[in-house]
Amino acid sequence: MRLLQRLIPAAIVAAGVLGSATAAELKAVADQPLQAVLDRAQEGDVVKLEPGLYKGGITIDRRLVLTGGSDAVLSGVGSGNVITVAAPEVTIRGITIRDSGRDLQAMNSGIFLEKTAERAVIENNRLEGNLFGIYVHGAAGSRVERNVIEGLREGRRSESGNGVSLWNAPDVTIAENTFRYGRDGIFTISSRKDHFINNRFEQVRFAVHYMYTNDSEVLGNVSIRNTVGYAIMYSNRLVIRNNISDRDRDYGILFNYANYAEIDGNRVVGGPLENNVAVSSEGAPDEKEMVLDITPTRDVRSGPEKCVFIYNTNHNKFRNNWFEHCGIGVHFTAGSEGNEISGNAFVGNRNQVKYVGTRDLDWSKGGRGNYWSDNPAFDLNGDGIADTAYRPNDLVDRVLWTAPSAKVLINSPAVQVLRWAQAQFPALYPGGVVDSHPLVAPPPKPSPERSPR
Repeated sequence: MRLLQRLIPAAIVAAGVLGSATAAELKAVADQPLQAVLDRAQEGDVVKLEPGLYKGGITIDRRLVLTGGSDAVLSGVGSGNVITVAAPEVTIRGITIRDSGRDLQAMNSGIFLEKTAERAVIENNRLEGNLFGIYVHGAAGSRVERNVIEGLREGRRSESGNGVSLWNAPDVTIAENTFRYGRDGIFTISSRKDHFINNRFEQVRFAVHYMYTNDSEVLGNVSIRNTVGYAIMYSNRLVIRNNISDRDRDYGILFNYANYAEIDGNRVVGGPLENNVAVSSEGAPDEKEMVLDITPTRDVRSGPEKCVFIYNTNHNKFRNNWFEHCGIGVHFTAGSEGNEISGNAFVGNRNQVKYVGTRDLDWSKGGRGNYWSDNPAFDLNGDGIADTAYRPNDLVDRVLWTAPSAKVLINSPAVQVLRWAQAQFPALYPGGVVDSHPLVAPPPKPSPERSPR
């Protein structure tokens, strides 16, 4: 009996080695039905597409590799999914995939990964004109890497799908892709332990959109001129590090009911700037690197209305971030508590802070606060900490927030006298945000280098 127990695992390993050794390469040509070729394939085979146009609507129900070149085009002809994957450990590589159906309820996609498609690898493809580029519908452990994903350009954005959508798909990695058009670049809901690394986003609504996704990370991504850079909602214990929001319209980073996150080394920039950050997307979709290019720009757009918006968001750590050239540096509201905000730089924002609340908050930690570009304080002892506290808001600000119509009086002599009096008698300042240990020099500016994988 013991001998039999030893032989069974050995036989299983031998069978796996034999299966790998006997894997075949099947070639498909454009004038033959591709599904028939896939149905003939055995576990572990490689199906290679010769140049040409293939009709989509195919299903992959066994472990294999589907590969080709950019001149191998798979079209859904406007109906259903172009490719549906139902088997685990399938690889799709180097193909142009386009023209899915337009049914939002059916989640029509260029590539649709069913729950049984665990550990799929989708790499070096070009997906264009699909409702959803890739839909990871519960396929745990999958990887989406080095693809160019362009969504729908015509019609209402609300009726478009996302570049990559995740639902209940843990341990998924989405890395080094380029996203353009459609609704959101990456949208995730009801998932966990996912990794979004070194992606680039242009001309979408939200670059990254989190909903009910915990214990995940967003590292080294670049969002350029989207409506919102990074929208983090109803999610806990995230790591958001080394990302860039470059001239996104409304918000660089938005937090809504997000808790226990580490927000470190991010940069939100508006214009005009001498050096805005952009990432080159030229080249084939299988290029090994995204080349970072920091070049002068003549864009005169003012940039995000708010660098960062914090709403009912608790126990987070904001460290070493740069928020510059926005309408408002940080809008902080709705009873957010227990947040650590230190070591950040607030540079050239029209209003550094908008705080809507009644509690007094000290934005410093361990004797170290933040850098404020409009703080004229001295540092007589040379310890790098200003000799007086910094208060970003005064009584006039509070009045304007609660009664916006009072803006007509902003240049009146009475308002000017009130502001002068506050400057002469600090006791007149209201409560709210204070930085008791502001920095006199900015911390090192976050580098646009890509995050390690």
